[in-house]
Amino acid sequence: MNERRSLTRREALIAATHAASALALSDVAIGAEEQPRRTVPATPGLLAIDWRRREQVGDEFRLIEETVEWNASETAIIICDMWADHPCKLAAMRVARMAPRMNEVISLARDQGVAIIHAPSSGVKHYEATPYRERMKNARPAKPSVPIQGWCYLNLEHEGPWPIVDDIKRGEAKVSGCDDPIAMPHVPTDRHQHPDIDIIGYDGISDNGQEIFNFLEQEGRNNIVLMGVHTNMCVLGRPFGIRQQKYLGKNVVLCRDLTDALYDPRDKPYVSHARGLELVVEHIEKYWCPSILGDDLTRVIPGSAGPATS
Repeated sequence: MNERRSLTRREALIAATHAASALALSDVAIGAEEQPRRTVPATPGLLAIDWRRREQVGDEFRLIEETVEWNASETAIIICDMWADHPCKLAAMRVARMAPRMNEVISLARDQGVAIIHAPSSGVKHYEATPYRERMKNARPAKPSVPIQGWCYLNLEHEGPWPIVDDIKRGEAKVSGCDDPIAMPHVPTDRHQHPDIDIIGYDGISDNGQEIFNFLEQEGRNNIVLMGVHTNMCVLGRPFGIRQQKYLGKNVVLCRDLTDALYDPRDKPYVSHARGLELVVEHIEKYWCPSILGDDLTRVIPGSAGPATS
């Protein structure tokens, strides 16, 4: 006599992932012209995301750490403003330090089926003749539920007071928050993406909020990871940044070990640069979204990526 048992939650999730991927990879016989299939292959695989968030209880915020499971085929990484150079030279140094590790993380995530979007703002013009730009420009138009803003500013109806002072320019600096001892203009600045970060395969390049939204909708990518610089400015405020992704209803997180802030310890609250970055991350965890570590994006749960080999 055949015995049947009910599926465990994990088995059900894996089965659902396989079914969704098979559907996404198949041709749609009716209305194929209006509904083109994904340009990035949708493959099975579950990411175990250990995220950290802060929940308000009375006048205090409680730190909460949870593990959630995401389909790799529903996940995208947006790399914000990792330029080859920066008018703040200490900021440029930290980008250069971060870039090799970022490349390692996105390379492994790409192998698992995560979509990669490179967003070097004002540097996209350098990539117009590439398939990576064409992929983004040709994404099927989608109507957002809320307007996509040119910049998403501090929203005091949604978030608390800003934890650092980052709007002071010293000397001849072109940017605020620069911690160079002697601030200089350092223009022009090379806005190619940092050369240690590969652009390859099914990757896309865009700094346009509508283009990126179109691509995310077309590819069925609702889980969005923001990494890059600077946490307190562009990562939050760009038309593809954390605030806008939240307004659009996306499941967004910050990759906290692959980001940096523009903060000068000579300004309030007079803490180290490293602590200033932590204060911004904590602010985001309180009011906007959880944060994760890049390592969570590099592998899938064993057994979730497809049939076992015989």
